[in-house]
Amino acid sequence: MTPTQKPQLAHNNLSLEEGTLLVRTGRAAITKYLESKQIIKAPNEASERLRTKSGVFVTLNKVEPVHELRGCIGFPYPEDALITSTIRAAIYAATEDPRFPPVSLGEFGTSIVIEVTALTQPRVLKAPDRTTLPNMIQVGRHGLIVEGLGTSGLLLPQVATEWKWDASEFLMNCCLKAGLPPDSWLLEGVEVKVFEGEIFEELEPAGKVRRKAAGGT
Repeated sequence: MTPTQKPQLAHNNLSLEEGTLLVRTGRAAITKYLESKQIIKAPNEASERLRTKSGVFVTLNKVEPVHELRGCIGFPYPEDALITSTIRAAIYAATEDPRFPPVSLGEFGTSIVIEVTALTQPRVLKAPDRTTLPNMIQVGRHGLIVEGLGTSGLLLPQVATEWKWDASEFLMNCCLKAGLPPDSWLLEGVEVKVFEGEIFEELEPAGKVRRKAAGGT
């Protein structure tokens, strides 16, 4: 791969029906856990692709009274079946995100929408000249992981477009997410990885689900 080539990453190619099931399962998992602390099982109708190991993140966005992040937790690497990881990530996003208090059942049912991002396997970006790393990142398509110096940080593909960052700003902010100085991506001891995501989101709480482009369209 030359320094200007962008890595080609394989998608899971999930259908809207499969993505909808992921979102519906995430909502059911959170509701059941908030009601009784029980963890639901994966639905029987989950397809083979949903039972394939995959990384996933579940994002909770509050839409009333204003649109704002309410929780986001996931698993960047394919350690378990996508549908199973979605259940776990959804519960953690609602109850374990250290940035927010746990979601209440009433709040969840009336003012929070779910967004599920199924991830491809992260791959390391390598270049003889690390200053060319931004040329290998496609904003709106790639998510980033920065790992090194005893810490790591991850930003989903949609974050860069939401904040209107270019590739260099994306790298700097991922370093900051890891608790590192913003230019740490230039250091040889720090790995930069990219991944892609298939994103499915509710339009309203428990409402219709659509496929969302990481580029925001």
